[in-house]
Amino acid sequence: MKAMILAAGRGQRMMPLTQNMPKPMLKVAGKPLIEHHINSLKAAGIKGIVINLAWQGDKIKDYFKDGSQFGVSIEYSQEIKGGLETAGGIIQALPLLGDSFIVINGDVFTDYDVSSLAQLHLQPGEAHIVLIENPPHNSEGDFTLSHLSPESPKYTFSGISRYQADFFKGIELGSCPLGPILRKKLSERLISTELYIGQWDDIGTPERLVALNERLALANT
Repeated sequence: MKAMILAAGRGQRMMPLTQNMPKPMLKVAGKPLIEHHINSLKAAGIKGIVINLAWQGDKIKDYFKDGSQFGVSIEYSQEIKGGLETAGGIIQALPLLGDSFIVINGDVFTDYDVSSLAQLHLQPGEAHIVLIENPPHNSEGDFTLSHLSPESPKYTFSGISRYQADFFKGIELGSCPLGPILRKKLSERLISTELYIGQWDDIGTPERLVALNERLALANT
């Protein structure tokens, strides 16, 4: 099984830190965010990794190269200027990913064990998404748990998921957001969910990045 790390976003809210640097290359605990994901995937036995690139993508490619120095094999999916949004980026990379794969947002920091995703049994056309309790910046949430009614409380999509490739069947290549697809497929009962309570941080602003690094430094003293 392979995994895809989404790293093509512009990172506008992280300016000026992302003026000349892709957001997933910003450092947490002394390492680029994306390196933490690579180490987590390697620990779970997932060594085939695809990274999509757009804004300042050469900096990611120059740092990780083919992944061999990190004990993995990395392929790159170069997108058009401005990127293809989340679903569009995944669809373009499908030829590199195989029949079933994990996807992780490159701009989150988490201790979620991705090996649990690799052990799931999904039927053709299905997906599984990981939800977390709503952070302050997304207090209304995104999705209900799949076994509950649509009127149940909503939780926030963590940016961690697994898909069967044919989940995206019939969607044309091009710029395409993921959220509307997930909502439609969830209503069709083609998505299973879980609620994760462990560490998860969305590095959405410079202030959040500083706060996370301060927390981690304090925890290690």
